[in-house]
Amino acid sequence: MAYDIIGIINFYTLPFLLFLLGAWGIIVLRRNIIMLLISIELMLLGVNLALIFTSIFLDDLSGQIFSLFILIVAGGESAIGLAILVSFYRLQGIISMNYISFLKG
Repeated sequence: MAYDIIGIINFYTLPFLLFLLGAWGIIVLRRNIIMLLISIELMLLGVNLALIFTSIFLDDLSGQIFSLFILIVAGGESAIGLAILVSFYRLQGIISMNYISFLKG
């Protein structure tokens, strides 16, 4: 398919905005661990959309397959992160970045 440069730029604005929103969330919302996890997920979704759009643009399936693997790893990362947060909340009674040093053995 023949795409012009304006169409390509329009393809990549949404993934770029999602990635920037996730990076902003990591920089600004450093105190809330759950928001950090959500921001990391937003960044991964932005990268996934960029891979899918590149795959569509190049008419190749490998970007979509790689995006699927990234989603699988992101799901595992979220599950493990939330399990650690739940166990930390049961031990300390609070979820805050100020008390995260208590996780050291």
